[in-house]
Amino acid sequence: MKLSKVNSQILAIAIPSIISNITVPLLGLVDMTIVGHLGAASYIAAIALGGTLFNVIYWIFGFLRMGTGGLTSQAYGRKDDEDITGLIVRSLAVAGIISVVILLLHPLIMDFAFRYVFDADRIVEDYARQYLSICIWGVPAVLGSYSFAGWFIGMQNSRIPMFVAVSQNVVNIVCSLCFVFGLGMKVDGVALGTLVAQYSGLVMYFVAWRMYFTSYCIRWREVRIADGGKLKRFFMVNKDIFLRTLCLVAVTLFFTSAGASQGEEILAVNALMMQFFTLFSYVMDGFAYSAEALTGKFVGAGIMDMLRRTVRALFGWGIAMSLLFVLLYWGAGDFIIGLMTNEPGVIELSSDYFHWVLLIPVAGFAAFVWDGVYIGATATGYMLLSMVVAMLAFFASYFSFFGLYANNALWASFISYLAVRGIVQMMLAPKAIYKK
Repeated sequence: MKLSKVNSQILAIAIPSIISNITVPLLGLVDMTIVGHLGAASYIAAIALGGTLFNVIYWIFGFLRMGTGGLTSQAYGRKDDEDITGLIVRSLAVAGIISVVILLLHPLIMDFAFRYVFDADRIVEDYARQYLSICIWGVPAVLGSYSFAGWFIGMQNSRIPMFVAVSQNVVNIVCSLCFVFGLGMKVDGVALGTLVAQYSGLVMYFVAWRMYFTSYCIRWREVRIADGGKLKRFFMVNKDIFLRTLCLVAVTLFFTSAGASQGEEILAVNALMMQFFTLFSYVMDGFAYSAEALTGKFVGAGIMDMLRRTVRALFGWGIAMSLLFVLLYWGAGDFIIGLMTNEPGVIELSSDYFHWVLLIPVAGFAAFVWDGVYIGATATGYMLLSMVVAMLAFFASYFSFFGLYANNALWASFISYLAVRGIVQMMLAPKAIYKK
């Protein structure tokens, strides 16, 4: 197959995924912009803490999207309709059980987070708790949407997740603006807008599943959810993704906590700067989803030469995207920060650390591409190994240099963590991917 055909397959999945993914960081920017103009840095810090805790919860159970996507793409490559149907039903069942547990335990989760993880001022904690107490009820919608999104991408269809994500985030933005500026609400208005949008997204996924994949939808009653062999493979793959995510969560939580311990303004600055990482990550995740879907399809069909060509092409796109984002951030970074907040102290302090933002794309692009390849190949044990090494590099760097460089040491450690992930995955690829 010619390179042009490979690129067209990559872009057919990547472009809709990028469009859908880009709405997520843009939504984060809008939320930050709304609270950033309410007159106090404490609102920004509260959204940062609340958003971080939900990211932790959702990242931990991100295997519902990643594992479902990788396994579904391989079933698609094998043309195994029975397995394709079973995967979405089992994934939704697991999502439902997890959601019930989280809702029952959420008071304990919040108390633990604010007592042992986040070192925040009392007013910031109060606003963050207000935000969390509303958004927590969206957990079933988010986890169910993860299952649907992974299944659709595994079926080589990223257009439906694109439509749902764009529509859902339009609902979120409109509702948040109406609640905050129309009804005079503050952090609670942003949270309520998010909740409404999350359930609208789940409903849209379900409707699309029934409309466009009717043959699979009508067969769901035939699925043996408790099939031992199917469940074992589902949980073996997802166990590695779950543990890998715990490592990611450890780094993210520590990053936020270390920033919070340096004061409200440092916490606010780091929250704003992390929006640049989030923006880049969701663009690169579009190519990761493409890698996941195509890798799974080629592994399932046993076409390894096409897998090699696809990986090479994906890295070409990754290099191009990283250079594009460096130029974008270098030229428009001050403008973007000015859009997110009008707090003079936060804006001035952010200039002291902005050079780290320019290193994010170069250090991080390889990890995103390889993550997609490893998930599609269900080489999740090796992906876990690379994350453990990267996490250890992060903590080793931070504790070695924090006394001398404080917040600069925190950012340098984060950059090294991104780079090490990609390097280790590249070293493991000959054994993990190409010997499938």
